[in-house]
Parts: sequence; C-alpha cells; structure tokens
Amino acid sequence: MRICGVILSGGKSTRMGTTKSFLEIDDKPVITHVADELKKLSDYVSVITNEPEDYQFLELDLFRDRYKNKGPLSGMEAAIYHIDADIYLFAACDMPFIHRNVYQHLIQSLHNYEAVIPMYNERMHPLSGIYTKNVLPQIQTLLDNDQRKIRTLFDYITVNYVTDYNGIPKHTLDKHFFNMNYPEQYELAKRF
Repeated sequence: MRICGVILSGGKSTRMGTTKSFLEIDDKPVITHVADELKKLSDYVSVITNEPEDYQFLELDLFRDRYKNKGPLSGMEAAIYHIDADIYLFAACDMPFIHRNVYQHLIQSLHNYEAVIPMYNERMHPLSGIYTKNVLPQIQTLLDNDQRKIRTLFDYITVNYVTDYNGIPKHTLDKHFFNMNYPEQYELAKRF
C-alpha cells in the first residue's frame, strides 16, 4: 500500500496578510514542519502550489492545479491525478502541528471506505482527511460542473467520519487540528 502525503498550499493568505507557508515557528517555515511530519508515515510527500518556484527549497515534487481558481478541491484533484498512490494524506499548509498518530489512526479507520474524514470539536476537517485514488472521477465531475465544495464530494463517495481517537491525548488533537488564518493565531502558534 503506497501512501502519499500532500500539502495543499494554494490559498491567497488574504486574512493573514502574508504567505502562511513561510511564516516561521522554531526557526523553520510552517510548511517545513508539515512536510517533516508527513514524511514520517508517507512513502512520498508533495506540495500542490501555483507558485512552485517559491517552494524549491523543500526539495519535494511540486504540482500546480489543473483546474485553475477552483479552491482546495482542485488541489486534491491535482495530487491524485499526478501521483500514483493508494492513500493520500492531506494537510493544509497552515497546520503547523499535524501529528502522525492522528493520520495513523485515520489510516486504520479506512477499511473499505473511499475517504476517512476527522470530526473534532463538532467540526468536520476535510483538509485533514485521507482519501483513496477512487475519488478522482467524482472530484473531476464536480470541478467540471464548477462545484467547488469538498463537502459536496461526500455525497458521492463512501466516507467514514471519525470521532473517536483511541486515546490520542487531547492536547495532541487540539494542536493537530489547529490552523492559522489570522495574525493572532500565528502569534498563538509561536507560544505553543
């Protein structure tokens, strides 16, 4: 079973006011933290970005969206289209504290489903989910019809919604699902 870690780094970072991927925590860009953690349980890690020249320092394969200006769903499409894997672990570039134990638990929850979506603090986290290659045609159909919401995809595929994390500590989960959209969230992240 080939596992691919995918970092989605395509947003405009308008709320943050600067590119979130490059903000530093512990003297390293946030995206480096994300890549390092994904490498611990993936056979292959890549970045989906429409500015690949800015991400050369990561020394990872970089892919552009094939469907332009269609949001994170198009980033997912690009990853699954370009990379041959059985399971894709997705992470947003603004989640500096993702943890391999959470992804490992999601992988173990896959069974015969096409996706595993974590639910935490009464919120769905589709960009922290795992997906199989089988979802590609459904994603392409949605994008061809200009439907951009990831949640719409779940109407067409089999999904295991995970709410139980088998003893993973609350502080690990709180950090894993933490993302930075605003400057004050970045300041909080630096104090974690």
